[in-house]
Amino acid sequence: MKDRYSIGVGLLFAAVIAVALVSTVGEDEGTLGLDEVAERWALPEFAVPRAAGPLEGDANLAQDDCETAGTPCPAGERRPPACRIRTPGALRVCDFFARPLVLSFWFSRGGDCVAQQDAVDAVYARYRGRVAFLSLNVRDDRDAARELVASHGWGMPVGYDRDGAVAGLYRVGGCPTFAFAYPGGTLQDAAIGELTEAQLSARVEALLRATRAAEALSRQTRRTASTLPPARGQS
Repeated sequence: MKDRYSIGVGLLFAAVIAVALVSTVGEDEGTLGLDEVAERWALPEFAVPRAAGPLEGDANLAQDDCETAGTPCPAGERRPPACRIRTPGALRVCDFFARPLVLSFWFSRGGDCVAQQDAVDAVYARYRGRVAFLSLNVRDDRDAARELVASHGWGMPVGYDRDGAVAGLYRVGGCPTFAFAYPGGTLQDAAIGELTEAQLSARVEALLRATRAAEALSRQTRRTASTLPPARGQS
C-alpha cells in the first residue's frame, strides 16, 4: 500500500512540527550563525515546495528513518525520508549535495531581506556550476513569495518553508541566515546578517578553498592507507 505522504500534492508535505520563526530548540543547541555548531554538523534532510511553483503544503522533515531522526514520525505511520520522495515541484536539499552548497534563509515579514536575495542571486550566477545555491523563504504569504521570485527574476532555486519548520530545524534566529556546506552536506561555516555581494563572494571562495583542502586531505589519507601493511592476521 502506498504511503499516504507519497500520494497527492497536498499530502506529501504534511506538517511535522509547528514552530515560530525564531528557533525554539534548546539553548544548548544554539543559533545557526551565532553559536558554535559541532564540526562537520550534518545538514538535516528536508524537502519543500518550489516557491514559484503550484505545489502546496509544509516541509517534509523526515530523516533517514523513524528510529534515528530527531524529528518525530507520525504515530502509527512511517514516512518516506525527505530525500527519497519523487514529487514534481519539490526541492530536496540532498539534490544539492554534489557540490559545495550555500543555503540562504530569509523572509519579508517583520524585516526585509529581499534586497539581500538579489545579491545572493548575483553570486549564484557567478558561481553556477561550481557551487550549489538554495534560497528558502520562511513563512511569507505564498502568493507574495511567488510574486517576489517573478518580479526580481531570480534564477537560483527558491523553496518555500510555509510554517517555518525547516528554519526551526536549522536553528535559524534571524534574517538572513546563511549555511555554507561541504559536498555531501556537512556544515563548513554559517553567518547571520546581511552580506554584500563582495562579502558573500568571499565566503563562497573560502568554502571552495576549504573543500579543496578537505578533498586533498582525503586523497592523502587514502594513499597512505593503501601503502600500509595489512594488520596481523589479515591477508
